[in-house]
Amino acid sequence: MVMRVTYVVFVLPVVLSLLFGSIVMLGILQEPDRELNLFRVGSIVETSHNESIEIIGLKKQYSLLEPVQIQVIIDDLSFACGDLYVTIFTPAKNVITQSGYFEQCFDVHNAYLPTNEEFSEIVDAPGRYELEVKILDRNQKNSITTSEEFTVK
Repeated sequence: MVMRVTYVVFVLPVVLSLLFGSIVMLGILQEPDRELNLFRVGSIVETSHNESIEIIGLKKQYSLLEPVQIQVIIDDLSFACGDLYVTIFTPAKNVITQSGYFEQCFDVHNAYLPTNEEFSEIVDAPGRYELEVKILDRNQKNSITTSEEFTVK
């Protein structure tokens, strides 16, 4: 009797959890463009060549509570689609704000990123800040980054 209770309480939930998890993973891996990559071979290649990515509309100085509004132009076709991240840092690299725009694609008719959205953030403390723009390619393996500084008075 005790042996049956032990199986029902301890072993059966583990077996059912593994079965349910396997069914969920099988369903997810059946979707197009999905792969299981438990052990990443290599790392994300990060380049910082500013000629491929450009920040448009960033002023050198903002008044307090004036929104920082920018757009980005990418000139590298290997990043025609990817995830765009815009981060505002303090000089000590403390993050003030970060915005992520996923599956951003550009072409000759729509060259500015983020597409169908707007980056607009208010920095409410005076000081010097760094705005960093980073885009990762569709496979999340390569990225390009650029940054510029601005002041809030």
